[in-house]
Amino acid sequence: MEGVIAAAGFASGDRVVIGHWVRSPLGAMDDVMWAEPDGTRVLYAADERAAEFITAVYRFDRVEVGPVLVDRTAEGLHVRVAGREVHLHGGRSVPIPWRGRPAWVTRWVEGPIARALLRVRTYGTSPTGVHEWYRADRWTPLRDATGSIDGRDLGTMTPVRPACRFGFSEPPRRPSLTSVRPLLDDPAGHLDRVVESHTGVGS
Repeated sequence: MEGVIAAAGFASGDRVVIGHWVRSPLGAMDDVMWAEPDGTRVLYAADERAAEFITAVYRFDRVEVGPVLVDRTAEGLHVRVAGREVHLHGGRSVPIPWRGRPAWVTRWVEGPIARALLRVRTYGTSPTGVHEWYRADRWTPLRDATGSIDGRDLGTMTPVRPACRFGFSEPPRRPSLTSVRPLLDDPAGHLDRVVESHTGVGS
């Protein structure tokens, strides 16, 4: 997979994690993971195949399938989904060298650095048993974020806390946008079966 993961919190207590994927086993796709103020975890997926793929990796309290519009611009990401809008504006990017590094570097070298600097994990096992390596190529802190639900403003940008509880790791506490190339391995084979059912080939 290859794409962008962006995350931000708001004064309302809402936290949002956006996946904008230019390459995945299912092709290009977008998803929005929304943690509501009461802790409810909601996935917004553009179609059933995206919903099935993502829920094979992460856990949610509710899944909604419908239009997910994610527009990436030079300044950030703009999202519209189910009456919700989020606009993220990036600051100065920090490139991460050695694009072709092997997975063990992501786990054993990047991992300790990411935990120390951003308090995130680059390797772990998802709630469904999928092993994940998050290879980051660029990290961009947000300088601003705005959001609304059915026209109701979500307030100022805040750290992405409390925890969203989507997977084995939380996004950086500081709202940001990260260019990533995740590796996924499901020892149970469920993820492969999901991909094969929609594409005819395994992941």
